[in-house]
Amino acid sequence: MGFTVVDCRMTKQNALIIGISLVVGLGLLGLLLGRSAVTFKSFDPTVTVKGLSEREVAADVVIWPIQFTVASNDLGALYRTIDSNTSKVRSFLVDQGVTQDEITVSVPAITDKSAQQWGDAGGPFRYTAVQNVTVYSEQVALVREIMSGISALGQEGIVISGDNYQSPTEYLFTGLNELRPEMIEEATRSARAVAQKFASDSESVLGKIRNASQGQFSIVSRDNNNPHIKKVRVVSTVRYYLSD
Repeated sequence: MGFTVVDCRMTKQNALIIGISLVVGLGLLGLLLGRSAVTFKSFDPTVTVKGLSEREVAADVVIWPIQFTVASNDLGALYRTIDSNTSKVRSFLVDQGVTQDEITVSVPAITDKSAQQWGDAGGPFRYTAVQNVTVYSEQVALVREIMSGISALGQEGIVISGDNYQSPTEYLFTGLNELRPEMIEEATRSARAVAQKFASDSESVLGKIRNASQGQFSIVSRDNNNPHIKKVRVVSTVRYYLSD
């Protein structure tokens, strides 16, 4: 019986020793793995830089809404004046070199003041109309020249809305696909130059590209006074390997 008690105690002690050993061993293993990860990362240094490419280009499409207003107490007379003024605007544009297929005419917006509870029924005219004649053209320089002579329509009794904030003149640039490859290449060269400078300053050697991402192209007006001149911009982000 005495031998049996001693064996049980020895078995418990052995189990305890084994358990403690496992805990210590796992802890040491975790520490070693953590150090290995840090060591591996330290042997994989990189630098992330951004490269920029910009271009100034001329817009190749212009959208020019010409808006005029008409007022009358007679609805039939109002529509006749709208048609007459629309024809005058169209003729003016064609005479200046705009083609017929570059001109579109919208449905006039008619307002009846007497039908509006908040309207001024006592005004001089019951009906008012707003009409838009829009030029969509690739002849940007020509259209800009015509804009400067729009006062000729005013001399014919057409009331042109000068500040058309709801439908402003738009200038577009549609040639991005032709510029894209060259600009991406330039942005990549710019990024590499920055990375090379960083590597030189840190006494490292610039390696290959680890990964790269191309930012979205943006096309904006160069400034408020020259909306027909566009600035095209792209920023690329590139990550390079570094070595001692």
